[in-house]
Amino acid sequence: MHKYQITNLFFTNKITQHSDEELLSLFCKKGKQDYYTALYSRYIPLIYGLCLNYLKTKEEAQDAVMELFADIQEKILKYEIKTFRTWVYSVAKNHCLKILRNNQAINSVEINPNFMEFADFPTLYNENNKEENFRLLQHCLEQLPEPQQKSIRLFFMNDQSYVDIATATGYHLKSVKSYIQNGKRNLKICMEQ
Repeated sequence: MHKYQITNLFFTNKITQHSDEELLSLFCKKGKQDYYTALYSRYIPLIYGLCLNYLKTKEEAQDAVMELFADIQEKILKYEIKTFRTWVYSVAKNHCLKILRNNQAINSVEINPNFMEFADFPTLYNENNKEENFRLLQHCLEQLPEPQQKSIRLFFMNDQSYVDIATATGYHLKSVKSYIQNGKRNLKICMEQ
């Protein structure tokens, strides 16, 4: 084994023997990344579990754990922390709540009706033969994939906004717009055949 590897191995083993508060103090005094990494690593399972509980998806929870790594490192230097475990739990919880608030703000943004896609739908059937066209429309609507069918019905027949549809169905806002646009196109193709 190389001298550097032996020294590094000794240093790493020595770090893991320190308490949370000792690692915290050493990191603040010496600024060595290894102290912080050892401290944070102890709490990754706790932080990940907390983030998964709040954010519900593995990907979002993993992203939050990574974001918190940098965020917590900066905050440690600004605050006097008595019990790291309690403090890191609180910071992680607040981080998750912030993400949820930001996601909710994005999902609850009202969309200007002038930008909504609805002009082509009424022209899909001819006014002269309403009953036959209505049956054809119903038949074509039933041929659509469920997300398109559901979005089209809610948007045109129930007069709901994209946000309302996303809330009612659980689809993402961008997906709702896509389902409506693709559904309109598919309806038009079906009715013209």
